[in-house]
Amino acid sequence: MPSKPAPRGAGGSSAPPDERTEIALEDLPGVGTTTAEKLRESGYTDLMELAVASPGDVAEAAEIGTVIAQRIIGEARRRADVGGFESGAAVLERRKHLGRITTNAKALDELLGGGVETQAITEFSGEFGTGKTQLGHQIAVDVQQPVAQGGLEGEVVYIDTESTFRPERIVDMAKGLGVDPAATLERIHVARAFNSNHQMLLVQKAQELAREKPIRLLVVDSLTSHFRSEYVGRAELAPRQQLLNKHLHELLRFADTYNAAIVVTNQVSARPDILFGDPTRPIGGNIVAHAATYRIYLRKSKPPRRIARLIDSPNLPEGEAVFSLTGEGIRD
Repeated sequence: MPSKPAPRGAGGSSAPPDERTEIALEDLPGVGTTTAEKLRESGYTDLMELAVASPGDVAEAAEIGTVIAQRIIGEARRRADVGGFESGAAVLERRKHLGRITTNAKALDELLGGGVETQAITEFSGEFGTGKTQLGHQIAVDVQQPVAQGGLEGEVVYIDTESTFRPERIVDMAKGLGVDPAATLERIHVARAFNSNHQMLLVQKAQELAREKPIRLLVVDSLTSHFRSEYVGRAELAPRQQLLNKHLHELLRFADTYNAAIVVTNQVSARPDILFGDPTRPIGGNIVAHAATYRIYLRKSKPPRRIARLIDSPNLPEGEAVFSLTGEGIRD
């Protein structure tokens, strides 16, 4: 199993892990033993994670003032060499080294520009039975395959919010690819999220796990289920969206830090004011729309086929792809 890719910092800088980790948190001005321990308990274990944090979060985690937190973050950024500018050509060159994970459907891979991309959030939304969870399962199996076969030889964190994870389905998909089902299941680390706060906490736990294992994929199935059920009514809309926004940015930070792909499924709601066309739309509004890098809307076709439509991407044209849900998983 290859070693975990080096975390990528803001502004594109990427210091080797040994250069970052040789500086302990206690070496930063204003960070004593007690403060360092509180930071580690909150998930800030190296300079890069501290450098990209917000002063408010650090102040809350370490129980210190915001001014002190700003000084600590500033020093961490200076020592981690974060925040510099780079040319567009350098960004293009770096993006050539992003990982991509196959979905096992060539048409769907092409729609996504070659597969599910690392350092990005890919959202699959649609009504029940359109294949959202099936895609989450399939990509969790595919990411473990060699690079030549469309994988990243990595492991998976799977956050299950609706009790829809089925190890039996993983076994079917692994057999369909001719790989060991038991070994495949061992590399998928599943946690059941019981509410929105627990769901957000599990992302922090995933960061701890990613320091020990080569996590290259994090799946959240589904993203908005708990937020939707816990925050009901217009009065709760603003706090719901604020928490959801924070959750999505923590997922993006995980993707950047560990060069991992983030796959989220999303529910839809019906709009009774729409008289023509599809009346459904993904939950989460503009918060999810802006945070998700690639948004795929799924709908049913003649069984076992499903239609995937790319509705948003920073660089790919809108389009559609057809794939099938078979006993062995996702196929063309």
